[in-house]
Amino acid sequence: MNISRLYTSIVAIVGLLPSHAVAAEEGQSTEAVSQQSLDDAWWTGPIIAAGAGTLPQGHALVEPYIYDVIRYGRYDNDGDERSAARTHSYGSLTYILYGVTDRFTAGLIPTFGYNNVSGGRDSSGIQLGDVSVQGQYRLTQFQQGSPIPTVSLVVQQTLPTGKYDRLGENVNDGLGAGANTTTLALYSQYYVWMPNGRILRSRFNVSYALSDDVDIEDVSVYGTNAGFRGTASPGDVLTINSAWEYSITREWVFAIDLIYQHDASTRVDGLQTDPATGNIQRIDEDFGSAWRFGVAPAIEYNVTSRVGVIAGARWFVAGRNTSATITPVAAINMVF
Repeated sequence: MNISRLYTSIVAIVGLLPSHAVAAEEGQSTEAVSQQSLDDAWWTGPIIAAGAGTLPQGHALVEPYIYDVIRYGRYDNDGDERSAARTHSYGSLTYILYGVTDRFTAGLIPTFGYNNVSGGRDSSGIQLGDVSVQGQYRLTQFQQGSPIPTVSLVVQQTLPTGKYDRLGENVNDGLGAGANTTTLALYSQYYVWMPNGRILRSRFNVSYALSDDVDIEDVSVYGTNAGFRGTASPGDVLTINSAWEYSITREWVFAIDLIYQHDASTRVDGLQTDPATGNIQRIDEDFGSAWRFGVAPAIEYNVTSRVGVIAGARWFVAGRNTSATITPVAAINMVF
């Protein structure tokens, strides 16, 4: 890949070079810049934002991700650090999607993970997390020259398959939430031709997740201890994700996500029995709402129009009642 071409193309994204400068760098005429065709642009997709397009009927997509969520401390509502413990949450997430019709795609998303805690006890082994099933229905389809983007409605149901309570002495075996969670989302995708003729693909996704109450016993991912009996009420989660991908060449693509997430307050209510004395205490805890903002730059290499790899990192700054995290991510996208 020509480094000079890469530099001038990236600069053109933010408008720092006029189109004639990019054309001159690439040896083109400054009077006319040819537009890249959609067939010449291969994509893997950014790290976070899922695509609004559906699969053609009878085709399948498999996209396994591997990642490491690195947490640096825990913060309270005032932004003060509660704990300086550093943890690594190694995980995998795999999209398995199938085109039922040209407009409707069904999918399964299993997750697995392992927690490594500095100065604490690690997971006893690789654990199954929660599994999601989803359906995606395409409402509109992008056509070149039209202002209408591809838009899809997505419904996802997360099933409580991961451990979340009765964790004994190893709370880090808990990789589930214990809740049935329904997520409603609207995905959109659009293509823009830059002044140098290259394609910028944009995505804008909004989702809202609602969870039911969770019955809890003993040690759980909600911070309860041995002898607890009660319920947790996970707060609703709003996620807004804007992403851009710039086609540097047919094979190479630069991608970036911007993510905002707001969590409504999670509550825990129940009775705590002291195992030593038998005394019973009422527990009614409100964890408070939380928000975070993140950015996820990445680079894609597309081997063919149907196979591509991506590597990058997601960074969440510490917001309100949340932890700062950085998450290296790699994935391979395969369409059959």
